[in-house]
Amino acid sequence: MLDKQSYIELVKKTTPKSKELKTLPMAFGVGGLICCIGEALNLIYRTFLPIGEVTAAQLTSITMVFLGAFLTGVGVYDKIGRYAGAGSIIPITGFANSVVSPAMEFNREGVVLGVMSKMFVIAGPVIVSGVVAAIAVGVIYWIVGLF
Repeated sequence: MLDKQSYIELVKKTTPKSKELKTLPMAFGVGGLICCIGEALNLIYRTFLPIGEVTAAQLTSITMVFLGAFLTGVGVYDKIGRYAGAGSIIPITGFANSVVSPAMEFNREGVVLGVMSKMFVIAGPVIVSGVVAAIAVGVIYWIVGLF
């Protein structure tokens, strides 16, 4: 059995070193590029289509989710993720990736037991947490507005 100090030394020796100086700029750059693509799409939609700002924002979100899902389906988004790390997870395309990846992984199980049941394994808790947080904030806002 290891004593506490020996265990700490073993952990320090075997834990891989973080490459933060390399990974942070990559994540920032790729995440920023994904956001710039979204902004460019929004500008294109507002400029060339007879729609308002809200509809252009909705179309932009739909397009970015589609692109994230499509790039995951053809195997490109995983390569982007290995290169960019969190820079590919944070934008809306990362959400699409988190929905499509488990669905693809369990495709062999069939449509219902594979794709449909595993689709929200990763994204489901995030969606539920977001909805619960939004409701809580709305209730707090409503209560504060009463005073």
